[in-house]
Amino acid sequence: MKGSIIATALTVSASTVLAAPSLSARDDITPITVKGNAFFKGNERFYMRGVDYQPGGSSKLADPIADVEGCKRDIEKFKDLGLNTIRVYSVDNSKDHDECMNALADAGIYLVLDVNTPDYSINRENPGPSYNDVYLQYIFATVDKFAKYKNTLAFFSGNEVINDGPSSVTAPYVKAVTRDLRNYIRARNYREVPVGYSAADVDTNRREMAEYMNCGTDEERSDFFAFNDYSWCSPSSFKTSGWDQKVKNFTGYGLPLFLSEYGCNTNKRDFGEVASLYSTQMSAVYSGGLVYEYSQEPSDYGLVEIKNGKLSDLPDFAALKSALAKANDPGDGGYNKTGGPNPCPARNAPNWDVDAADKLPAMPEPAKKYFENGAGDGPGFDGDGSQNAGSQSTSQTTNGEGNTVSGDLSSEANAEGSDGAATGLQIPSLTMAPAFVGLVTIMSTLVGAGVVLI
Repeated sequence: MKGSIIATALTVSASTVLAAPSLSARDDITPITVKGNAFFKGNERFYMRGVDYQPGGSSKLADPIADVEGCKRDIEKFKDLGLNTIRVYSVDNSKDHDECMNALADAGIYLVLDVNTPDYSINRENPGPSYNDVYLQYIFATVDKFAKYKNTLAFFSGNEVINDGPSSVTAPYVKAVTRDLRNYIRARNYREVPVGYSAADVDTNRREMAEYMNCGTDEERSDFFAFNDYSWCSPSSFKTSGWDQKVKNFTGYGLPLFLSEYGCNTNKRDFGEVASLYSTQMSAVYSGGLVYEYSQEPSDYGLVEIKNGKLSDLPDFAALKSALAKANDPGDGGYNKTGGPNPCPARNAPNWDVDAADKLPAMPEPAKKYFENGAGDGPGFDGDGSQNAGSQSTSQTTNGEGNTVSGDLSSEANAEGSDGAATGLQIPSLTMAPAFVGLVTIMSTLVGAGVVLI
């Protein structure tokens, strides 16, 4: 979410000996996969038509997927809007989510899930101690809960952990969490749910972070990249907003890319950006986006207002519904079928304070047991938190080794990916300075990263 004070993080790692868990989820859903720089549902290109969904915002940390009554109530609105995706910023991994997830599946709606909470996340002010085995157990337990659902589209390893130049030193920890999550999913023989990062609406180092998450070994690279963007403020246009430059500057990028938040509210919102987002102006580079946000919170971005469990539409609801109804389906959109990595970005302090040769922190040693044994029960929202708990990383990795139990859990996938990858892809520098719209955050403490909404 926009402007979080503390960063959210990711989930982890692997073992190859266990059979996939028994599922209590719907099994007749077509899962979303990655091909080149795009998402696919079967053989058809998939564009996210979604909203960010966390009723209660910063005033109430609640799990909307565990709230069956509220979930089913809101699904009717999602269907009315014509959505196929929702993003949830925080869930209680001690709760059951079967009924809501199956109801979402019945409605053809997929979930993009942040695995962090304010108490279990990477602290951008002091990332080393917060990257520990207690934290990893929490996010792995969240993966255990949601990997079984075929309508779990993706996991976010972090949200706006880096929000300026100085905080870019946290990037290796964000990337390590992404790596650990991907390895954990493979180790537990789960369906390979895509894992990626949601970047802040700042142009200081957005390009560098995108390149960074797509460089290095296949084990270290992300499955996708997303960023929050509030630069199209109605009334505007593709060129006036600078969105034409956001296409130009990411042309050639090798991962799926989408807007994890959008919808500037400086003026009355007409959602004119929707027509461009789902057209061939952008479809070769972007796979849709998620409007901020479903419910009305103090930041005044809501599509609906929820009072005493009852819904009422706000003006933005009708505006978004109309815009989505008019949006075209650009087909395969001219996507980059090859995809592939790019070189790691060079240090450019103070905006980007990470050297291209810097190694990632190795996974904390006590967390390796989760690859083989699973993470166990999640502590949920009542847990004690992880910011200064457990054992932290004591070493760095070398060429992708030392990250997992065996060091080569993804070697087969790496070999396959390397054969088909377009090497040396490099995106040009971003030159636009997008409008930085008001900021509201769900914050925890200065040491606990944020799940939250503006």
